[in-house]
Amino acid sequence: MLNGIHTDRERCVRAVRSKDARFDGWFFTAVLTTGIYCRPSCPVTAPKPENMVFHASAAACQQAGFRACKRCRPDTSPGSPEWNRRADLVARAMRLIADGVVDREGVPGLAGRLGYSTRQVERQLLAELGAGPLALARAQRAQTARLLVESTELTMADVAFAAGFASVRAFNDTVREVFALSPTELRARVPKRADAAAAAPHPRTPPLPPYRTGPTPGTPPAGTTAAPAAPVTLQLRLPFRAPLNPDNLFGHLAATAVPGVEEWRDGAYRRTLRLPYGYGIVGLAPRPDHIACRLTLADLRDLTVAISRCRRMLDLDADPVAVDDRLRTDPLLAPLVDKAPGRRVPRTVDEAEFAVRAVLGQQVSTAAARTHAARLVAAHGDAVDDPEGGLTHLFPTPEALAALDPASLAMPRTRRTTFTTLVARLADGGLRLGVESDWEQARARLLALPGFGPWTVDVIAMRALGDPDAFLPTDLGIRRAAEELGLPSTPAALTARAAAWRPWRAYAVQYLWATGNHPINHLPA
Repeated sequence: MLNGIHTDRERCVRAVRSKDARFDGWFFTAVLTTGIYCRPSCPVTAPKPENMVFHASAAACQQAGFRACKRCRPDTSPGSPEWNRRADLVARAMRLIADGVVDREGVPGLAGRLGYSTRQVERQLLAELGAGPLALARAQRAQTARLLVESTELTMADVAFAAGFASVRAFNDTVREVFALSPTELRARVPKRADAAAAAPHPRTPPLPPYRTGPTPGTPPAGTTAAPAAPVTLQLRLPFRAPLNPDNLFGHLAATAVPGVEEWRDGAYRRTLRLPYGYGIVGLAPRPDHIACRLTLADLRDLTVAISRCRRMLDLDADPVAVDDRLRTDPLLAPLVDKAPGRRVPRTVDEAEFAVRAVLGQQVSTAAARTHAARLVAAHGDAVDDPEGGLTHLFPTPEALAALDPASLAMPRTRRTTFTTLVARLADGGLRLGVESDWEQARARLLALPGFGPWTVDVIAMRALGDPDAFLPTDLGIRRAAEELGLPSTPAALTARAAAWRPWRAYAVQYLWATGNHPINHLPA
């Protein structure tokens, strides 16, 4: 593991000299002679080792007085895989900060969600990352601001409030401090490459059609009111660590798509998003070196959250080299990995939604599960407008589902009890599933619900909670694949064999599933 790699000076120097992009996001290089910080793969000539210092986060670099490199743009690096691999306090805090909790609820809100005091949270973040929650959130706001400045024609005041700044002055000061340029100067550097985002499509996916962009919204400061603004559409690039195999990732999302909420259209997976300030619609398509993202938002303050949730759904911050290297140590898995390296775990943008869908999918076909979910969406979901496609609703909230008449559910009585108990616990707060969840605690609470067995709990842990070591030894597809490969096929024996795959057993599940011919394993035409 690369945990704490920024403290291993010799290894960091080697990574910078080799310009190894695999380490982007793991640590940042601050250069004492220039006062800038870079990603390890920065294309400029590497500084002398005695002039380098290493930090675990961009926020720590900024707090130490360094500015972002204009050449390698370290603020656009993929996120550290550590925060999706771990379930400790620091990792859970980082996932919440990425989800915008500090901007919406402050540090007390962050600490409250984690069940610790603000002092404990600040102390642990400072110890591991060299920056506290406010500095980390500020670095994220700066990145969001840069994205809006460079990819939209919004006024600077609109950019400031959409990025989460309390005032235009704070926005201007932060941008100057972090990027050594004013917001106006940042925008002035863009025109010559403004169309670069429309990069060549992935060989197996056609280009996306252009989206129509609504009028510029006026996003007021917190505490003020304004008339609802027209949604705005942005075209973004989501970076990832190579390799990335899109087949099972997009195939799974498309094959299990709930009509009205999700669809595959014109080479992109599209879905609606329920966000803190409004709704969103996103289109995601694989490209050779990034994911093309077309994002429509009712309120631009949701930009950071929407990007974070899309990255999490597509597992874009994973370290595929570390994962595949571990799985290759098993001689029976190695050929699968070598054939199609870089498989990701398809996850979700809404943990509660996925838990509900997991129950709907118990002991029925994929088609039947989609039909059940589509009925609930049509009856209880919030309607949205999608002029670019066929999306019609947001997935229903737990509160809406808890209020429905159980007799209206076309399912066996025992599964009806499972469903109603789950949504009731989600609605009343007795069960909280989110990026802040303690994985083992969430597992225990799910197992205590009627109708929840190991398969349902572990599929929720794998795809909703993001546990990279979740494993499904009782899954029929996994057992068939294991038998065909010569692996043990009984749950106990397969679990014992899979101990060598830890902590990446969820990725082994993807490789085993891929041996079948189910639509989840193929990129849609």
